[in-house]
Amino acid sequence: MFKTFRKAALATTLATGLAAALLAGGAHAAGTKAAPYGTMAPATAAERHVVITEKTRAVNVNNGETVEFRVNGQSFTWHFQTLRDEARFDLSKIAPSGMINHKVTVHVASHPLYRG
Repeated sequence: MFKTFRKAALATTLATGLAAALLAGGAHAAGTKAAPYGTMAPATAAERHVVITEKTRAVNVNNGETVEFRVNGQSFTWHFQTLRDEARFDLSKIAPSGMINHKVTVHVASHPLYRG
């Protein structure tokens, strides 16, 4: 019985390690330059959707939030995880290349649970 338990534990550990390696590879493929701002996320994880038009100059998000951005019929989803409580940067730093054709500033507020 103990051998069976050890085999099951080893199989679980290997499966978890493989999943972590695959996820890390996907994050690396998205590009490491955006790492300080968070990571790409699947569209199904989006908590809200923001449409970017030619008139959009700024977007407000919260640290820890996952947002789908829709731009000219295309979209990408981003999970914001900044290194500081508050951050500000150009959306083109995290958008797929060529998707954003004008300056849109992203204002990342601290996570609502941690505001004082």
